[in-house]
Amino acid sequence: MIKNTLIAITIATTAFAAVPAIATAEEGKTTMQAQATKPEPARSGHVEANGVNYYFEIHGKGEPLLLLHGGLGTLDMFGPVLPALAAGREVIAVDLHGHGRTQLGDREIDLIDIGDDLAVVIEELGYEKVDVLGYSFGGGAGFRFAVQHPEMVRRLALVSAGFAQEGFYPEMLPQQAQVGAGMAEMMKDTPMYQSYAAVAPDVSEFPKLLDNMGALMRKPYNWAEDVKTLNMPVMLVFGDSDMYRPEHIVEFYQLLGGGLRDAGWMRENMSQNRLAIIPNRTHYDIFFGPEIVPTVLPFLNGETDVKSWADHVEEGQ
Repeated sequence: MIKNTLIAITIATTAFAAVPAIATAEEGKTTMQAQATKPEPARSGHVEANGVNYYFEIHGKGEPLLLLHGGLGTLDMFGPVLPALAAGREVIAVDLHGHGRTQLGDREIDLIDIGDDLAVVIEELGYEKVDVLGYSFGGGAGFRFAVQHPEMVRRLALVSAGFAQEGFYPEMLPQQAQVGAGMAEMMKDTPMYQSYAAVAPDVSEFPKLLDNMGALMRKPYNWAEDVKTLNMPVMLVFGDSDMYRPEHIVEFYQLLGGGLRDAGWMRENMSQNRLAIIPNRTHYDIFFGPEIVPTVLPFLNGETDVKSWADHVEEGQ
């Protein structure tokens, strides 16, 4: 009972956890199958950035799209959606610091540091500007990358990622504080650990990874002022049953300049930024939903033209 409770806390309360809830063997099997069916990359390898040796994969052809996974996951978690994303895009998927094939080493996990690291990775791979799609922990990394290196980000889509610690439901914070190395041994039978162990350069770092992620979640943060500096188009995507309070989601959108006034008859007052709430989705399953790709791709592709009522009337005459 204690073992199951601790594992559930790790999965369900990790502020940046991205793998779906692994409460049953069947759900875990589904996760592993999704990873196994991920297409082979056109190119892969490592790029060193500020002492961290980041693993990357490139899939597809088209405009570059940086794809960032969630906490305690790897880029393999995008298996179900990667083919659709790569059908018309050159997707650059990265295993973030300490995750998957990117070794943890001695440096603490810090989103601000990762934001700078991503700039090095993108430059070393030969890109000047990319679109960014980040989920959960990857959303935080993508946000920091956009704040710290705005000249390198064309459009930014953040899925189930907040801007402040107070955005979580309050009962989650003491549970998040419990995440640490003490859970590592009990998690060895879970697909979460097994997927990590299948690709990690040093499997013995898993307890240290849990300690680092726990420390990250215990650190208070509020990036409201940084949100206001973003000038590129930004899309926020959440589930209607997300781990973030609805008030926090609305505040995030308003900090971006959205949701402050009526759009106007001819859409003349609309913000360049977008907010999407996907029904029947939680933080733990939103990225595996079939709704996510058609939700974010039109925005990332810059497909923003929408006919007004007047246009429809005129066409009908």
